[in-house]
Amino acid sequence: MKKLRITVEGKTYEVVVETIDDTSTGAARVAPRAAAAAPAAVASAPAPVAKPAAGGSAASVRSQLAGRIVSVDVKEGDAVKAGQQMLVLEAMKMNTPVTAPKDGKVAKIHVAAGETVEEGQALLDVE
Repeated sequence: MKKLRITVEGKTYEVVVETIDDTSTGAARVAPRAAAAAPAAVASAPAPVAKPAAGGSAASVRSQLAGRIVSVDVKEGDAVKAGQQMLVLEAMKMNTPVTAPKDGKVAKIHVAAGETVEEGQALLDVE
C-alpha cells in the first residue's frame, strides 16, 4: 500500500493506492479523501532538479519526466530569472513548463523541440 498526496485544481487530496493480487479485474483501488490540513501552496508544475555541472558554476536542469520537448523558449546566451519558463515538456498528454532554477544565463541547450527525453536527462545548463 502506498500513500500519496495530489493536488487537483488547487485542492489537495491524500490517496492510498492498494495493490490487489486479483489480476482478473486489472485495476487497483484508489481511495481519495480530503487532506486534513489546509491545502499547501503547490506549484502547477514540478520544479526542475538543478545540479551543479562538473567544474563550473552552471546548474544542469534535468527532466523530471520522460516525455517530448514541445518548445524551447530560450536561446543560448539569454539572461533568465529564477522561475522563468525555459521550455515545455509534454508527458502523459500534459504540458509541463520547465523553469530556471536561479537567475543567470543559459549556457548550453541540450535538446530541441520534438525530441524525446528520458527522466533525469540534462535539458539545459544555467550559469
